[in-house]
Amino acid sequence: MRFIRSMCIALSLAAMAMVTTGCLEDLNPDSKDIRTDTSTGGGNATPAADFIELSTESETIQLSTELLNNNGVVLYFTMWCPICDSHMSHLRNNVVDNYQNVRYLIVDYVSGSVAQSRNSQVSNGYASFTVLADSDQSLIEQFNATMGTTVVIDDQNNILMNEDYKNGARLIEVLETLQ
Repeated sequence: MRFIRSMCIALSLAAMAMVTTGCLEDLNPDSKDIRTDTSTGGGNATPAADFIELSTESETIQLSTELLNNNGVVLYFTMWCPICDSHMSHLRNNVVDNYQNVRYLIVDYVSGSVAQSRNSQVSNGYASFTVLADSDQSLIEQFNATMGTTVVIDDQNNILMNEDYKNGARLIEVLETLQ
């Protein structure tokens, strides 16, 4: 009897541990994009909501104003990590000079303040880029972004791309349509 009682307690504890640690989660997730349609871009070309953000140079940047003067805007969301450095280096060396009619804005959503963003920008070697200090993380929420997310908005205010930078090939493909 004691053995049965001990087994029931052990099984109950094991079941509770599995439930509380997520062991019963879906271990075969699909690759379906669960972002909202208003943030992903692509074929439906959803409009981007206008925003105003402060740059590390204390300049007010407004999306609608940038779109008046350029064929598009590229937003790159950075954490100043080695992967982001690789992406931004590739962007600087292989993309920016080939698509000069586009405004490139780096979005720092981790530093917490304009001063800290500027410090990260300069210490990582990106003083020549315009960096937006997304201290309140409004842009990261607006575009459902994360580290390495790259957003392309055309001059008609349509989101053409909202995905990870990867090797930059998709970005170049989208920028070709803005020529």
